Amino acid sequence: MHIEKKHILSWLELCAKTYQENQEFLTDLDRDIGDADHGLNMNRGFKKVAETLPKVAEQNIATILKNTGMTLLSSVGGASGPLYGTLFIRMSAAVGTREQLTFEELIDALKSGVDGVVSRGKAELGDKTMCDVWLPVLQSIKASLAQGQSPDHLLSEMVELAEHNAVATIEMQAKKGRASYLGERSVGHQDPGATSSLLMIKALQQAIAGN
Repeated sequence: MHIEKKHILSWLELCAKTYQENQEFLTDLDRDIGDADHGLNMNRGFKKVAETLPKVAEQNIATILKNTGMTLLSSVGGASGPLYGTLFIRMSAAVGTREQLTFEELIDALKSGVDGVVSRGKAELGDKTMCDVWLPVLQSIKASLAQGQSPDHLLSEMVELAEHNAVATIEMQAKKGRASYLGERSVGHQDPGATSSLLMIKALQQAIAGN
């Protein structure tokens, strides 16, 4: 399986659709432990991304990803803009001039993006952030790739792991961001950033599988 530009464009369009549909859900999660704006921010940011796609649709994958990152940086408030913006900008740098990607190269690019998020946000596993979805998912998928699992299986595995790890944040105490101010009161609530990352991974699976 090769990941082509059409898959990346579809992914971003699906992200925009997903965040529009789930704006209230994400906002409700953020209302419990944050500023009640995560859903609004993600919807606004990816709506802007979708609006810019026709202008870059003929460019290469790296340019499309960089445009996504820069758009999110300029249009999304709070921590989400810098963190998700960094994810896509670092992905762009990892892709380079490739016109298509193997599944392994896509995972490597995502890993570079998440490494950038970790560096920028200083988050670790267990801090109740988006990293509690991305880090274990990518670690597990890298191991499964080494065992020769098929991309279709790996995509389904990514979604299952993301769902499990997003729910696992409910029992965590937040150590980063506004939620950390609540201390033990942050326990019992699912992290909105982990949840928006789950939705992003679901959109990726749908885009590549053609669903």
